Amino acid sequence: MNILVTGATGYIGKRLIPLLLHEGHHVTCAVRDKLRADKSYLQEEQIDIIEVDFLKPETLKNIPTDIDIAYYLIHSMSNTSNDFEKLEQECAANFRTSIEKTNTKQVIYLSGITNDANLSKHLQSRKNVEHELESKSYALTIFKAGIIVGSGSSSFEIIRDLVEKLPFMIAPKWLNTKTQPLAVRDVLSFLLKSVGNEKTFNRSFDIFGPEVLTYKQMLLQFAEVRELKRYILTVPVMTPKLSSYWLYFVTSTSYKLASNLVDSMGVEIIGKPSEINAILHVNPLSYKDAVALAFEKIEQNSIISSWKDSFISSGRLKDNFHKYINVPKYGCFQDYKELEVTNSAQTIDKIWAIGGQTGWYYGNFLWRVRGYIDKVFGGIGLRRGRTNPTQLDAGDALDFWRVIYADKEKQKLLLYAEMKLPGEAWLEFKIEDNLLKQTATFRPRGILGRLYWYSVLPFHGFIFNGMIKKLALK
Repeated sequence: MNILVTGATGYIGKRLIPLLLHEGHHVTCAVRDKLRADKSYLQEEQIDIIEVDFLKPETLKNIPTDIDIAYYLIHSMSNTSNDFEKLEQECAANFRTSIEKTNTKQVIYLSGITNDANLSKHLQSRKNVEHELESKSYALTIFKAGIIVGSGSSSFEIIRDLVEKLPFMIAPKWLNTKTQPLAVRDVLSFLLKSVGNEKTFNRSFDIFGPEVLTYKQMLLQFAEVRELKRYILTVPVMTPKLSSYWLYFVTSTSYKLASNLVDSMGVEIIGKPSEINAILHVNPLSYKDAVALAFEKIEQNSIISSWKDSFISSGRLKDNFHKYINVPKYGCFQDYKELEVTNSAQTIDKIWAIGGQTGWYYGNFLWRVRGYIDKVFGGIGLRRGRTNPTQLDAGDALDFWRVIYADKEKQKLLLYAEMKLPGEAWLEFKIEDNLLKQTATFRPRGILGRLYWYSVLPFHGFIFNGMIKKLALK
């Protein structure tokens, strides 16, 4: 079958595509920017990549008509727009209109459990999208999931941050809210096994794990899996705003995402039983087993996707990041350094491992201080880290940078700053003729931007000199 996957660069999409290929399907990946598509897709005969933005009707013509099945995996937990509900409905309407012009027999939508009478704005938006996707031209299959547990998922990483950093927690009362966490492996099983299954046509199913747990129980069971002793005291005095700041400063999440999560976590996410497990032969894992499996993937450095690489973790750059690939020169400040390298392969390996647990090779304390400052001013700081310790692709998050261009064969890496700045910043590494060329470019915004550049210039001389020497050192 020819299967269209929207949200192909997202957390679920990146994990679903290899499974579809393994089943022998041809996959058409719909992405807003081809630069963000996995490079391995370019060598895969069973994959086509198309550029489509469902908020831009003029791009919908790129969708082929010979689609058999389509996945709708588009969500926007951290959309900063006040009209995000309207935008999500518009996006779904454009998707439906375009798919109705194809041969699609089934659309599969991954939504959220929406059984509570008082839904958060984002859960209500997902419910609205369900209705927007209904059509007489194709069968609609809806899966409604609660908290998804897996390596790299936002909920997993937030819980991990809290458990591993805080032996004792004074936490908000929403930790007593009940939910039914589901392993990402099981989510993928539901999505995969429903392809062409007529028993799922024009039906909606809640999908959930075997246990009803409070968020507090999830934290404590997570600690048990990690063999950590943790104590949690819940208090009623923490307002949603304080709770959002609590998550923001302790974990690697952005403030906007923290705020939206807190808004959703006040809602009980309990699924309605159905026969879907029997229909698709899925036996969901327990929460502890899901956590243990996630850490197996982490220890093997085999995390396929992470919420951190999605634009929901972005501090500044939202989409269309290909426009940042041409580094400006006019009206910019530059710190350029070059140094001869004796082993270019070794140097490029060092560059590809930069940031995260490896650090920045020189002046790591100052990098951490800059990260703390960024966090205080509402930025993303350094806690976001990186998904893979040695691999980089365009679109990946890298501490408070975003990878704009990464080509190991051409020996070039370009990063764009997502920290809070009075301007824009790029950091480029490339090797030409055995010369490592390191360029920091800053385009200031107004007088404040120029003052900022001159204030950090002494530190740049210290940090960037040390960094290029460490990178070039054999």
